Amino acid sequence: MKGEIVNIKPTRRSQQQGSTIGKELTLSLNKSDLEAMFNDFVKMIDASDNTVRTYSISLRQWFKYLQENNVSHPTPDTVLNYREYLRASGKKETTVQNYIIAVKQFFKWTEMRGIYPNIAQYVKGGKISKNFKKDYLTSSQAKKVLESIDRTSIEGKRNYAMLALMLTTGLRTIEVVRANAEDLRVAGDNTVLYVQGKGHHDKDDLVRVPEHVEAAIRQYLSARKCNDLTQPLFTSTSNRNKNGRMTTRSVRGIVKKIFRSIGLDSPRLTAHSTRHTAATLSLLNGATAIETQHLLRHKNLQTTEIYAHNIDQAKNPASQDVENALFN
Repeated sequence: MKGEIVNIKPTRRSQQQGSTIGKELTLSLNKSDLEAMFNDFVKMIDASDNTVRTYSISLRQWFKYLQENNVSHPTPDTVLNYREYLRASGKKETTVQNYIIAVKQFFKWTEMRGIYPNIAQYVKGGKISKNFKKDYLTSSQAKKVLESIDRTSIEGKRNYAMLALMLTTGLRTIEVVRANAEDLRVAGDNTVLYVQGKGHHDKDDLVRVPEHVEAAIRQYLSARKCNDLTQPLFTSTSNRNKNGRMTTRSVRGIVKKIFRSIGLDSPRLTAHSTRHTAATLSLLNGATAIETQHLLRHKNLQTTEIYAHNIDQAKNPASQDVENALFN
């Protein structure tokens, strides 16, 4: 396992259960048996490699905090103090939340195993803003992006089909990279693309592919002479990886380059902005929050409702009323 976190080895003070959380146990902070304990924890959370990596980094920070403060008997207050320590050290609220989530999951596991009470159960994470880090494109900007792509080359056909797919279905870059030609299938009377979503191990979800986008994809595949349907849906055109699977980095770079080519050079406009664009334009053009939730495959409707909240705020006529009072 990459990285190193300090192992927690439980030592019982007494066989009797105390009335105060955690008082019957202490945590001996040492590096022995780390691999076995962390692997056992990972089995419980049954997470992806990226999540395991994130938890490893987060827990390493937590155990370092315990060491530096000589805490062998952490309590809920310890977790609260740790959260404030993270904020004071300049961590973003999203980072604070991720670190606290890791601690909460860890102590959920320690309680399940009878190692240590779940002292983090009622501790909240970071205060996440009801706004997204990335902006979205307006409908005219999205049209301009697609119209700017020269489709006379295979690379241009690929870029057009890929951007059109991302803008209409809200696919994440990792989902675009994972897609194979054989994942373009039929469901009912529609063409769909089966995708391996965030945190999934199989391609067990799907998005409906609009007719225009399907035509663009098939034109690209035909020009590429894609006869093997197990090949990636979109392939690299670089000399080093020609016809190989693209990386998320290369997809992000392509999207950013196209944005910049038409003057959309903002750090808040990235490949992920295409997902925000699909969601926002969906709501602006009459879709319900639930329909947009299904489009983006959000597990929680509250995530989708952030888009609706931002749209409502932008439409708020109150500032216009103030202007009329002041200047008319």
